[in-house]
Amino acid sequence: MSENTQKDDRSGDTVSFGYENVTPEEKTRRVGEVFTSVAKKYDIMNDAMSIGMHRGWKDKFVRRVKPQPGEAILDMAGGTGDIAFRMADRGANITVADINQDMLDVGAERAMEREQSEETGSLVFTCQNAETVAFASNSFDAYTIVFGIRNVTFKDKALAEAYRVLRPGGRFYCMEFSTTQWSGFREIYDVYSDQLLPRMGEAIAGDADSYRYLVESIRKFPKMAEFEAMIRAAGFVNTKVEPILGGAVAIHSGWKI
Repeated sequence: MSENTQKDDRSGDTVSFGYENVTPEEKTRRVGEVFTSVAKKYDIMNDAMSIGMHRGWKDKFVRRVKPQPGEAILDMAGGTGDIAFRMADRGANITVADINQDMLDVGAERAMEREQSEETGSLVFTCQNAETVAFASNSFDAYTIVFGIRNVTFKDKALAEAYRVLRPGGRFYCMEFSTTQWSGFREIYDVYSDQLLPRMGEAIAGDADSYRYLVESIRKFPKMAEFEAMIRAAGFVNTKVEPILGGAVAIHSGWKI
């Protein structure tokens, strides 16, 4: 197997769904069910799970992306619009893509409720699979994906598509959960993830199993250096990793030349 294949947790004809090995088709279906189940409570759960810190992380992420007025940006796995709204407020034209229509419906509803000014960029919501994006090559100035790529069945295919749809000089930015390197905090974080998050999912969203899967998907995601290597293997240059909370969260970036 190639390095990328190993990093995508493939085993023969199966891939990982949390700690289980399932067929690629089964993973795609079950991930869809997870996000359909949690769509309406997704943003509330983000606040609860991160004690509101995800808002600051997303603000930092958008500052790194530096969206410019009139730019075309593809926000993949951006269903509920959290990242897209921030970038549109800076004047960029955002295509919000997600494989899950229920998540997109939540985002589109939120978009209709937003106050917009003349400086606000446009927002378009479209159902897309990150592995087979239905856009022409060299279409976008930037590609963003936040807390979404770990749920993609074949991450190397998604990265290849990100590279393809970007224009030369385009930038790739990804924020994803990873493995914290802070001793002491790591043990506390593991207990919190294993024991408290599923209970919070049950209490707030009525769904412990979906949040148990989300914890497992974080554990199975490649470590920061490994994922950076995958980004380079897709063709990106000048790659960089910015750890947050010792790597519990990380911002990855790269450029297409």
